[in-house]
Amino acid sequence: MFAALKRGVALALAATLALAGAACGESDSGSGSGSGDKKITIGYMAWDEAIAASHLWQEILEQKGYQVQLKNLEAGLVYGGLANGDIDLFLDGWLPQTHASYLEKYGDKLEKLGVWYDNASLSIAVPKYVEGVDSLDDLKANAGMFGGEMIGIEPGAGLTKATQEKVLPEYGLTGAMKLKTSSTPAMLAALDGAIADKKPIVVTLWHPHWAYAKYELKDLTDAKGTLGAAEEIHSLGRQGFGADFPEVAAMLKKFKLSDQQLGDLEDLMFNTHKGDEAKAVDEWLKANPDFEKSLS
Repeated sequence: MFAALKRGVALALAATLALAGAACGESDSGSGSGSGDKKITIGYMAWDEAIAASHLWQEILEQKGYQVQLKNLEAGLVYGGLANGDIDLFLDGWLPQTHASYLEKYGDKLEKLGVWYDNASLSIAVPKYVEGVDSLDDLKANAGMFGGEMIGIEPGAGLTKATQEKVLPEYGLTGAMKLKTSSTPAMLAALDGAIADKKPIVVTLWHPHWAYAKYELKDLTDAKGTLGAAEEIHSLGRQGFGADFPEVAAMLKKFKLSDQQLGDLEDLMFNTHKGDEAKAVDEWLKANPDFEKSLS
């Protein structure tokens, strides 16, 4: 009887310890679920500065022992993921204009972690060899030159929304020109092909972007201000990110990139080492030895 009782107590104690161990294990898994958690999910859309910054921070954080997962989604899904906690960090929040609708919808569930670039701007551009088209006002009369198409990027992008809801109607382009949306890589491929053949093309673009260094482009004057003024690029976290990852939040507050630094990183990533983002980041970090020191 006593032997059976002792076995019962031992089994109960073992079960209790197993449950406690499982509970401790659960606290260290998932997205920002506990103080011991070093797993961070970074969401990004297919804008080149977002891709570059996300891969840069993946390398920086992995060097510090974090497990980093990147998720490539449209902007709306990134913001939704931040709001519901599925995504921890987003490094390409354009404020106060381009992503204003997302901040209005999700702002109370996000944390602003810092501004790393302060001269961002949306644009509509043509190659410099395109004559007679220097402003958005010139597009309607020359729509036929471009086959009635403006080559855009992702349907959910803030730039797409501004073009569809402001540029086209306010410059009388509705019906005269169609915004062809697909993806940023598709837009850049179309731009590259047109320039190689010296053909007219008009694209939706933005600053900062390596395309301005690679090609001779001109931004069309926007006299009506439909694309807004210069903006800031923010690092944004899900609610509670700063408390869960104070070391990372402190680093992000100090994070800054100049036009030259960002241009060099993008050139390495999308041209020199296309398809091998890790190699591009490693080469850039070696060429910018003071960058990581600036984050400490």
